[in-house]
Amino acid sequence: MASRAAAPLVLVVEDDSSLRDFYKAILRHAGYSVVAVEDGRDALDWIEQHTPAIIVLDLTLLHVSGRDVQHEVRSHADTRDIPIVVVTGDDTSDLNKNELACVLHKPVSAEALVETVNQCLKFGLKVRSGG
Repeated sequence: MASRAAAPLVLVVEDDSSLRDFYKAILRHAGYSVVAVEDGRDALDWIEQHTPAIIVLDLTLLHVSGRDVQHEVRSHADTRDIPIVVVTGDDTSDLNKNELACVLHKPVSAEALVETVNQCLKFGLKVRSGG
């Protein structure tokens, strides 16, 4: 029997527990391995020890904002190429139009989440921090 490749690891960063559980369930059902944390500080601590294939990131988080997480990920050579899917209810007019492929506006459907993660992972798309 041929061995299967390991499922890509998704880090979900969402402070709303019901949304976090929804994203985890949907992505696991789609074949991904998923780790989920509730705030930006936990995300950065986790990323120091592990390298996810992709990050699903809420922008409005406790302690450390999603924008700060995004900036920190982009500022290090070993993490800067990790694709980030921004999931937000906030205005994203400050993002480059080329980056919008990896932005989802709440509320998010299961289909949109899986499709966006698949596309951003496949094409290595990422949202770069502004500034």
